[in-house]
Amino acid sequence: MKFVLAPDSFKESMTAKNAALAMERGIQKVFPDADCVIVPMADGGEGTVESLVSMTNGEIIRTEVLGPLGERIVAEYGLLGEGETAVIEMASASGLELIKPEDRNPLLTTTYGTGQLIKHALDKGVSRFLIGIGGSATNDGGAGMLQALGVSFKDENGDELSFGGGALGRLHTIDVSGIDERIQEVKIDVACDVTNPLVGENGASAIFGPQKGATPEVVKVLDQNLAHYAEVMKAQLGKEIAHVEGAGAAGGLGAGLMAFLNAQLKKGVDLVIEYTGLEESVQGADYVFTGEGSIDGQTLFGKTPYGVAKIAEKYSIPVIAFAGRIGTGVEPLYEHGFTAIISILTGVTSLEDALEAGEANIEFAAENICRVLKL
Repeated sequence: MKFVLAPDSFKESMTAKNAALAMERGIQKVFPDADCVIVPMADGGEGTVESLVSMTNGEIIRTEVLGPLGERIVAEYGLLGEGETAVIEMASASGLELIKPEDRNPLLTTTYGTGQLIKHALDKGVSRFLIGIGGSATNDGGAGMLQALGVSFKDENGDELSFGGGALGRLHTIDVSGIDERIQEVKIDVACDVTNPLVGENGASAIFGPQKGATPEVVKVLDQNLAHYAEVMKAQLGKEIAHVEGAGAAGGLGAGLMAFLNAQLKKGVDLVIEYTGLEESVQGADYVFTGEGSIDGQTLFGKTPYGVAKIAEKYSIPVIAFAGRIGTGVEPLYEHGFTAIISILTGVTSLEDALEAGEANIEFAAENICRVLKL
C-alpha cells in the first residue's frame, strides 16, 4: 500500500516533517510494509522554508540584515537541494513578530532586510525565488527592499528617502539605473493569498495598518503616501499598480515585487504544491494523509489541507485529514476531496498538554485509522 503523507505544521506543536513522520510510525504499526511518501507542506507562510528545505535536502542560510526598524539582526532563508532555488519568508527579516507591540510603527518600518536576503541569495547563484510575504511589519510599498537591490528613491532636493512608509510622501524621483542586473535573469514567485489593492478603503494601509501599530490618523497618511508612490511610479516608469489585486499585500511589498522585479503572485499552497512535486507523488497512492493544527470553515479558502485534497481528488484518492481542533463549518470540505476529518486529541486536556503530546497523538490517530482501513 502507498500512503502520501502531506501535512502542514501543527503550530507550536510539531513541524510538518515531524507530523508526517509520526503518521508514518502509526501506519507502519498496522501495515509494516507500507510505502510512505513524506511530503511536508505549507501554505506560503510560516514554515514554508522549513518544509521545502526538508523536502529537498536543502540548507538553511543565515546572514546579518537590517530588521524592520533598521537594527542589525540575523535572518534566514532556504536554499533548496538542487542549489538553484531560494525560499524566503519576508517575516524573517521584516516581520511583525520582530518588534515589541509598543514599538510598532509603520511610518518607520522597512523591508530593506528582505532585499538584503534576496541579494545574498543572488550571490549564491540562484535562478529562482519563492518569496512568502505574510506577517509583515511594514507599509513601505517594498521601497526598502528595492533600495537594498539598488533602486534609488529621492526627494525634491535629490536626497535619498529615509526608511518607512512615512517617507514616501516626499518621493520625487525613482531611479532604477542601479538595480541589480541579476534580477532580470531570475524567476520570482510570490506566495500571496491576499487580494487587496495598494490603496483605498481595502488597501494595504486601511486593512493591515492598524495591526502594525497605525492609528486612524496614521492610516490616512500611509494611504496618501502609497497613492503618491503609485502616481510617481506610473508617471516615471509607466507602471500602474495602485489597484492591482495583491499589490497591497505586506504593506505594499506585493506592489514593489510586481512592478520592479516582474514577480508573479500566486496562492501560497499552490506554489508549495508545485515546488514539492506533490501531484507527482500522489499518483498511484492508495491514501493521502494531511492535516494541520486547526481545520474549520476557513480551510476551504486555500489552506494546506484543502490544496492537498484537491490534488488527491483529481486522481480519486481518499484523503484523511487530521487536526488538533475541528471547528465549525467543515461540512463543505467533504464535497472538495476530504473523505474524513479526524481529531487527534485523546481526551479533555489543557492546550499546553495537547501541544506537548502532538506527535504521540497523531501517531495514535493514524494507527487507529489504519486499523479501520485494514478491515
